[in-house]
Amino acid sequence: MAKVLLLNGSPRAMECTGTALQEMVDVFEREGIETEVIQVGNHDIRGCTACGKCHELGKCVFDDLVNEVADKLQDADGLVVGCPVYFGSPNGTMISFLDRLFYSSGKVRKHMKIGAAVVTCRRGGNTASFDVLNKYFTISGMPVAAGTYWNQVHGFSAEDVKKDKEGLQCLRNLARNMSFMIKAFTDAKEKYGYPEVEFGSFTSFPDGK
Repeated sequence: MAKVLLLNGSPRAMECTGTALQEMVDVFEREGIETEVIQVGNHDIRGCTACGKCHELGKCVFDDLVNEVADKLQDADGLVVGCPVYFGSPNGTMISFLDRLFYSSGKVRKHMKIGAAVVTCRRGGNTASFDVLNKYFTISGMPVAAGTYWNQVHGFSAEDVKKDKEGLQCLRNLARNMSFMIKAFTDAKEKYGYPEVEFGSFTSFPDGK
């Protein structure tokens, strides 16, 4: 069975971000997609120290939730990153988590796994945060799923989010589109195989030209 991991970057499990992700979980289950919601925002996640040990160990030197999720991501078909907006950008815990997850898990295949970002805010900073989160997918060869508007809901509480009919509608459509993409990619992999990926070129212009 196909599986999607959903990361909740909020320190509160079932407030705005959790409510938004649950709207997607309900659709995934109806579509026959297994889900697992992982609470990230209530963990003490330090940032990357650029030590480079992950290249040697195959995982982050700080053995915490980052490595646990990396193992689960290996077998997942999709990843949803849900995050509240703090001061116009994703909250610091989620940024630290994603920096380490995506950098240290080089041995985990991310290519052609479906990615989607979901942001929650009271009023502003939503599209800026949405842009930041999507870059983790696009640098990793992960096709990005879309809904029918920006993948965001507004509100100061879970009850507020439940009143955002358009936002929740978009997230349901996002989950349906993501489910379709996962199923279609599975069929295409069996028929055509995944696209070839080239490696080796690394442009750094050390000669200054």
